[in-house]
Amino acid sequence: MSLNLDMRAPFAPPVVDSLSVRVVVDSHYERFLPKATHPDVGIEHVGEIPGRQMTTLAGEWGLSLHLESEFRGAKTQYLLDFGYTPEILNRNFDLLSIDPEKINGLILSHGHRDHYGGLVGFVNQHRARMREDIALHVGGETIFREKWLPKRRDSDEVVSWGALDRTALTAQNVVPVCCGTPMALQGPFTTGEIERTSFEKVTGSTKVRTEHFTDAERRGELVLDEHRDEIGTCFVVKGRGLVVISSCGHTGIVNTVKTAMKVSNVSKLHAVIGGFHLGMAPLDYIGHTVDELAALNPDAIVPMHCTGAPFIEAVRQRMPDRIVASNLGSRFTFGA
Repeated sequence: MSLNLDMRAPFAPPVVDSLSVRVVVDSHYERFLPKATHPDVGIEHVGEIPGRQMTTLAGEWGLSLHLESEFRGAKTQYLLDFGYTPEILNRNFDLLSIDPEKINGLILSHGHRDHYGGLVGFVNQHRARMREDIALHVGGETIFREKWLPKRRDSDEVVSWGALDRTALTAQNVVPVCCGTPMALQGPFTTGEIERTSFEKVTGSTKVRTEHFTDAERRGELVLDEHRDEIGTCFVVKGRGLVVISSCGHTGIVNTVKTAMKVSNVSKLHAVIGGFHLGMAPLDYIGHTVDELAALNPDAIVPMHCTGAPFIEAVRQRMPDRIVASNLGSRFTFGA
């Protein structure tokens, strides 16, 4: 049953003066990008790493974003998602000169390996330099359950995609904090469970063994993952509006945005960032999504990861002044 947002306790989202989003892990890296400008977004692309001419950033299928916000001179930092492997995450984290001592908290959007795969290895490498009370914010306890994938796209056979190792995290004193309802952090807020009110369908082919509510589950059968524990990470930027980060958007990018607007009581949508999981979507579905996003009237759309080229091209045709190209290592700044 979908969570009724109207029954939630009153929620007051934090407000920031500015927000910077740095792409730490993604699959696309172009070293020779020209300078880019946008009236609503500060854009910094990374080519050659200063002082590190003999190495380069490395891409993989997955996503990790470094979020830095500022309010009245005080800065806070979060790492959202952790890519597929610790090798790539730790490499890029070092090359981008991000300081683990300054990270206030960790956020995991959902329990897919291309988002949590680098987490334990990242913690093992950097824990000694991180704050003692570091927490991992997740959408619910079910984020630790095992996921299953089709062995082949045309097959009913499944193989395990693994599960996030909670024991390894607790051994390093990284405490999971469940955000099943909206939660204000130090700068960002999380959406809690995302309402399913639009035309969108839940996407993704993973299966899970969940709580025993149905006859199939009682028999131990695998069921499609409904992604009830997927969360969005958002910021209210003073004078600009709401920035919504959807790491994959299995529940729908429109649903994610509308939930963020509802729980924050902010009607002005400044930017939509991240993965929208539309790479395999039919063209009419993509067109419907673009129509809905256009009606929400964001100042900027920054697609990444699993969004897919057809959606990016559709937005470029429909809203050419809103689309902002992303690249591994790029930093996007919103606000002052």
